[in-house]
Amino acid sequence: MTDEGKHPVKPANQRGAARLAAVQALYQMDVGGAGVLEVVAEYEAHRLGQELDGDTYLKADASWFRSIVSGVVRDQTAIDPMIRQALQDDWSLSRMDSTVRAILRAGTFELIERKDVPVPVIVTEYVEIAQAFFSEDEPKLVNAVLDRIAKQVRAPAQK
Repeated sequence: MTDEGKHPVKPANQRGAARLAAVQALYQMDVGGAGVLEVVAEYEAHRLGQELDGDTYLKADASWFRSIVSGVVRDQTAIDPMIRQALQDDWSLSRMDSTVRAILRAGTFELIERKDVPVPVIVTEYVEIAQAFFSEDEPKLVNAVLDRIAKQVRAPAQK
């Protein structure tokens, strides 16, 4: 239901907002050492669709957000080796920027788990997130790595 004059938020936009929030939460966990339950609870209570420190967070699909964050944490021992294998020899996952690492982990999780979402949608969304944070080579890296992982985990018919 929407009020007159207000535009409904499309579910795809809510998923995009959930992806961005998930990357931010994963970054926060990576850098600050916070636990998954603590970070998910903080985002759901104070950030998703809220205003914080003058920034308004977009309304996000909370279940999509939760599934990405908890899935990356749960499957990280499988996700990280896939990313390492898809990286060029001169890139190291551990020396990579924490934001890029969070983007790649979230994108890889979705490629593996969300077979209902087309590969181009996932790759494009995470490249756009990378472009929001970086202007140099990082978006190209995200595109290349997620594309390589997609070729491994998705059958050609699912592209």
